[in-house]
Amino acid sequence: MRTLGVDLAAATKKTAVAVIDWTDSAARLTHLSLDVDDQDIVDLFGTCAMTGVDCPVGWPDALIPFLAGHRNFDGGPVLAHDGIAGRRLLAYRDTDRFTTAHTGLIPLSVSADRLAHPAMRCAVIQAKIAAVHGPQQRDGSGRLAEVYPAASLKIWGFNGRGYKGRRAPEAERLGLLLAALEEQAPWLDLGGHRGRLAGSDDMFDAVIASLTARAVARGLTLQPDAAHAEAARSEGWIHLPSCTLDELRT
Repeated sequence: MRTLGVDLAAATKKTAVAVIDWTDSAARLTHLSLDVDDQDIVDLFGTCAMTGVDCPVGWPDALIPFLAGHRNFDGGPVLAHDGIAGRRLLAYRDTDRFTTAHTGLIPLSVSADRLAHPAMRCAVIQAKIAAVHGPQQRDGSGRLAEVYPAASLKIWGFNGRGYKGRRAPEAERLGLLLAALEEQAPWLDLGGHRGRLAGSDDMFDAVIASLTARAVARGLTLQPDAAHAEAARSEGWIHLPSCTLDELRT
C-alpha cells in the first residue's frame, strides 16, 4: 500500500506532500516535497491507495442558503441564523463539532477564517482529481479523506503544541516532536529525509497526514454514524484515528 499525505496551503510555496510505502511490518517515506502545485497532487493521488488531505473538503450546509438568502434579499434564511448560536452553524461543520467533542481541539472555521483560502484551492483540486480519477466522496469512503494532523498527534499521545513557525522555540519543539515520533514508530524509515522534516512543520504535517491516511485505508478511524452521515457526505468528515500508532503497521 502507498499512502499520500497533503498539507495543503492556499499557495504552492507552503504546500507539502509525503508518500509512505507500507509492507507487512514496516513503512518507508519514499517521497517528500515542498512547493507542490495542483498537478503534482493529482498525479501522486493516482499512484496511492489513499490520500489524506489536511484541509476542509467542504463547507457548512447552513452556509449555502444563508448566502443565497442574503444575495436575493430573502430575510428568512438569514434571520434563521441570528445570534451567536446561529452563526456558529455557519462557521463550523458537523465534523468540526464532532472533533471538538472527541479531542478538545477546535478546528479553524472553513467559512470564517483564513482557512477558507486553502479550502477554495482544495475544491479546485477535488474537481481536477474527479476529471482524471473520478469523483471522491467527501466522507472519505473513496480514496480521498480529510485529516487533521493536530488531532492525530493528540490521539497518538504526542504533544503537538507550539511547533509551527520559524523561530528558534518552534524549531526546537519540532525537533523534539520528530524525535518522539521516531521513538514511538521505529518501524517508520524516514528515507534520509530527517533533516528536511526537522526544518519544516509543513512537511512534518504531510507525514502525519500520510500516516492518518493509512488508518483511513484500514478502517481504523472514527466513522460518521447515522446522526452524522448525511452532513459528512456534503460537508466532509475529519478522520480521527481509532488506533494506536503501532497498529498502523500490522
